[in-house]
Parts: sequence; C-alpha cells; structure tokens
Amino acid sequence: MALFDSITQWFTWQLNALGEKAGQQHAVPSTAIVDGLRDTRVDGALQLSTVWACVERRATTVASLPIITYRTTPQGRRERADTTLLYSLLKDSPNGRMSPSEFWRAMMMNMDLRGNGYARVDRDAQSRAIALWPMPADQVQHVVKADGTVEYHYRLDQEVYVFPAANVLHLRGLGNGITGLSRLEFMRATTDELVKAQDTAAKVFGSGGKPTGALMVDQVLKPDQRAAIRQSFGDMAAGSSTGRLFVLEANMKYQQLSISPEDQQLLESRRYGVEEICRWFDVPPVLVHHSNVTTWGSGIEQIIDGFHKFTIRPLLVGIEQAIRKQVMTPEQRAVLHVEYNHDALLRGNARDRAELYSIMVQNGVMTRNEARRLENLPAADGGDELTAQVNLAPLAALGATTDDTAQDN
Repeated sequence: MALFDSITQWFTWQLNALGEKAGQQHAVPSTAIVDGLRDTRVDGALQLSTVWACVERRATTVASLPIITYRTTPQGRRERADTTLLYSLLKDSPNGRMSPSEFWRAMMMNMDLRGNGYARVDRDAQSRAIALWPMPADQVQHVVKADGTVEYHYRLDQEVYVFPAANVLHLRGLGNGITGLSRLEFMRATTDELVKAQDTAAKVFGSGGKPTGALMVDQVLKPDQRAAIRQSFGDMAAGSSTGRLFVLEANMKYQQLSISPEDQQLLESRRYGVEEICRWFDVPPVLVHHSNVTTWGSGIEQIIDGFHKFTIRPLLVGIEQAIRKQVMTPEQRAVLHVEYNHDALLRGNARDRAELYSIMVQNGVMTRNEARRLENLPAADGGDELTAQVNLAPLAALGATTDDTAQDN
C-alpha cells in the first residue's frame, strides 16, 4: 500500500503546478475545483472590464518606466552607456516595428494572462542582441529536452520555428522556475462566475428589469382566448412596457415567478467579482475605478505607493534579471547592467519630486544639474558641484568653511 501511495504521489507530482518533467511544459492546472466551467480564453476574459483594466494598468505602468543601461568604469563609477547597442535596443527601439512601450505592453499582457512572455532575440556576429520580437504565448511551446537544454517551438501560420534558449527572452510569472503558470486558467472559476453574473444582468436589463411571471384566471380559457391574452400582455415579459399601464380583468392576477435583481443580489455579486479579479492580478480595486472602495484623495497616495512597492517593483526586478541572463552576452555582463528608473513613478506628483530633489541636493547626493536634467531643464552654470546643507558650500570646501567659522568665534 505504501509503495502504491508513493508511486501515485510521484505521478501526481509530475502533473501538478510544481512538477518538473522533460518534454513540453504545461502551465494549466491538472484539476479543477469547480466542475462545468466555461473556457473563456483570452478573448473572452478581456471582454470583462475588470480583467482588461487590471492587465492594462500593470502593462502600461511597467511600459511607462525607462530602462537604462549603465557602464561600470575602471574607477568603479557608474555612468550611462548611452552609446551602446544594448542601451538603444532597450530604451529606444526593440525592433523595427514597435516602440519600447508597445513591446513591453505586449510582453506584460502575455505574462499576466498566460504566465509567460516570450520574445525572439536576433543577434549579430558578436552574439549581441540587435532586436527583440514578441511571440504570442499561445503560439509557443516550451520544451525541455532529455539533456536538460531548453528550446522553444514557435507556430506561425503553417510553419514551426525552433529557437534555442539563447535566442529567446522568457519572462516567467509565478511557477516552478521552468515555466510560468497560466493565470487565466487558474482563475477560470472566478471569470466563469463573473461572466454568468454579467450574462444574467444583460438578460435582466434586456427585459426592462422585470422578473418573469404568470397571469392567473379562475376559468378555463379557449385557445383563441389564451392567444389574445399573450398578445395583449406579452410586453410585460418582453420588457417593452415602459410607461404603459396594464389593466387586469375578470379576477385575473399576476404572480411573479422569478426573483428580482435585488433579491438575487446581482449588483453585490458583480462588485464582489471585481474585487476577486483585482486580487488575482494584485491590483488595488481603486486603480481600476471600482467605486466601492477608497476614493481619490482619501488614502490613495498610500494605495499607489503600496502598488508600486509590492506589485510593480518585483515585476521590474524580474525583468531586469531576465534581460541580464538571457539577452546580454558574458562580455556585456562584465561591464554593463540594466536598471529601471523607479524615480519615473514620481513624475505625476510635483510636490514629491520637489521634496526628493531638495533632500538629495542639500545632502550632497545629487547635483543641481542632475535634478534639472530629470525635469528636462537645461544645465545651469555652477550646477555640477555637490553641495551640503551647511551654507550650501561645495563638499571640497566644507573643511575650510568649518575652520573659518571656528576662527570667527
């Protein structure tokens, strides 16, 4: 019995979300907690406004941040490597068809919905990346060969192209480190519930918000009488009776058969569905304009700050590490590194930017011209020296300033 349990557990391990196996990798759950769920697929899920809003919020936030390539000098200093091919590739033009924003939005949408974002890496004779072309996740098969190497099969029209791992940038979502799990497949129970609520709402409002019912009479009707009643009072069920007054004769009574939208708690169910979708994508509901939460101006700064710290920043770190490992050559990794400019998240708040610049400049961390450059302002004469808060003197003059003060006393 113990041996049977051990074998069963081994096969189950191979099939579940944490399992590792050779061959084609699968990012879908091996079991469903709810039976009879509809397969909404990507096109269906994106018709749910909350799914669309969450995907767009995450994708556009990441795509809006500049990714900069830096060089480490022999003196150990860091400077922008804006003349390198890698700098231009990541910041200005990932390929001949897309802007950086368009490229990263496509990569993020694939990773958020399917758990994996793929891009083909074109290289020159020195193996340096010269172009990044996104590949839709649904058209890529991730295969682990018997010797442990990885290759990617990309289906385009009637052709299948095979790329080694060295020619693919692979962004993985939550998973076992080999492949990311398809968020859309794991959240199918939630999307199915929300689709059903939306379908019910469409039917309810399509009938004028009126529940179905029956007309009761105290006598047996002839066929022509039934037809006349249906014709006269059919509008009550069809929902086209707005503004009309129905008069029931001969002890005729109306009996409601289905419950009203209020009794179904339809609106509450849809609100709860919005919060569930937001939970799946780790996006605060207020950022997708959900009205049943904190509104703009009341704690929103703390909510946005938490979103940037706990949702966006981990995504950026993962992208930086993937680029370093999968796009850069060993020679480039020795002297170059890529980093997102997180300060760009402050661009929308002038007060926060002013406070940050003031602290950085007054404490000798940043020069005035460095701060002006971030605001797209021209350099000012004498603005390239680091100054400290003591009389805003240059750092090199702090000792002289201190001595002069002592002599004056």
